[in-house]
Amino acid sequence: MTDLAALLPRLAHLLDRLEAPAAAAPDWKTVRAARWSAQTGGLKPILHPQRVALKDLLAIDEQKQRVDANTRQFVAGKPANNVLLTGARGCGKSSLVKAVHAKYAARGLRLIEVDKAGLPHLPDLFDLLADADFRFVVFIDDLTFGEHEPGYASLKAALDGSLAGPSDNVLIYATSNRRHLMPEYMAENLEAKHLGGEVHPGEATEEKVSLSDRFGLWVSFHGLDQDTYLAIARHWAVSLGAPPDDSFERAALQWSLGRSARNGRVAWQFARDWAGRK
Repeated sequence: MTDLAALLPRLAHLLDRLEAPAAAAPDWKTVRAARWSAQTGGLKPILHPQRVALKDLLAIDEQKQRVDANTRQFVAGKPANNVLLTGARGCGKSSLVKAVHAKYAARGLRLIEVDKAGLPHLPDLFDLLADADFRFVVFIDDLTFGEHEPGYASLKAALDGSLAGPSDNVLIYATSNRRHLMPEYMAENLEAKHLGGEVHPGEATEEKVSLSDRFGLWVSFHGLDQDTYLAIARHWAVSLGAPPDDSFERAALQWSLGRSARNGRVAWQFARDWAGRK
């Protein structure tokens, strides 16, 4: 009886949510970025989106060119592809998406952040955006899936294969540290078949590839060498008003050793620490 009494208020709250009117879309003339809420089925404006300039993203010139060109086509109303940015952590995948949004926001590009919990509700989001006179990038950051997660099938259908797919004014940009978005196991290689001298992957591998394969544009990121890491650190130090001195290089390398990584994010974090101490 006690359990039932505790359950009734929760059921009443759920019914209230189901009966609530659909949330109104933000005023896209003033709102440049928003976050999709799976709980409320609405969009919450991001009042102060992080601004990143393309010129500040160093050592990824080819990646910048490809994503910028795709976004420019999209904003101009021309055919463009959904984009999957994969590779080493901290090398600028998410920052690049934010940078192209900042570049084209004045021309009608809007950014909508969706987390993994919101993936099953993508058709509702697409319905909300279909009639808007703006172009939208649905941004899914740090995307990975475990086995049999529900969002996997939802995203796969949203990209290609569902009747409730996005309209022409919506693209999906996703970042991940995994090329195929799911863990890969040695045992899956045993399913491969050798036919006529060619290797044909097994069903498990084909299924994992099938999601990433639905992104029209793949952009890969790689780790940095020491000289590039130091160049990025120097760039940010100067930008923050704390030019390097004779101790800068040694301090930057010690910082990277402490983080066990050399990438753009670590260089940025070191430069902030350096500028704060100076």
